[in-house]
Amino acid sequence: MKNALIVISGGMDSTTMLYEFQSEIALAVTFDYGAKHGAKEIPLARMHCERLGIEHITIEMDFMQRYFRSSLLTGGEDIPEGRYDDENMRSTVVPFRNGIMLSIACGLAESRGLKRLMIANHAGDHAIYPDCRAPFVEAMSRATQEGTYDRIAIDAPYTHLTKAEIAARGKRLGVNYAETWSCYKGGDTHCGCCGTCVERREALAEAGIDDPTTYEN
Repeated sequence: MKNALIVISGGMDSTTMLYEFQSEIALAVTFDYGAKHGAKEIPLARMHCERLGIEHITIEMDFMQRYFRSSLLTGGEDIPEGRYDDENMRSTVVPFRNGIMLSIACGLAESRGLKRLMIANHAGDHAIYPDCRAPFVEAMSRATQEGTYDRIAIDAPYTHLTKAEIAARGKRLGVNYAETWSCYKGGDTHCGCCGTCVERREALAEAGIDDPTTYEN
């Protein structure tokens, strides 16, 4: 039964989830919050949803770009290079991003009569992003259930998986990762040096996938 709403970015993880759980997903939503790489990701999210016949909407949240501070946002400082476990990657945190997105998604789901919110956070996010960790997701799910008549829950099946394990699932599903975007810098090609590029390279290699990505470095 299609009773779920998925938050999809157009990156590797949420795209994999879209394909894996397509039989359960009634609606996909992408949030345009002013990320430097949004112009790369959002069209890909839309394309995959159209391919699978899943309704897709984009919700503008430009207030985050105007009022929040993060190197991930247009107008912010330069995206740092290095691994996700490095202290400098903390500058890419967009404060309470997932909390805000899930709150809006919850209201949308209740308006559509849907029962679940799906989000593709994973184990690699935990070191840097507090709103990707299991305790946050569990607490947020309790809040969405308590705050809705239909007790809408958050479903985050990738929470304890590595990105490589997600990529391995995508490989079995036939996901074409050339049709996903990771680089936070949002240039014409992946930079190859920022945390998401490093993680992408390593995940695809570990999953035994020939990397289709063009990198600058």
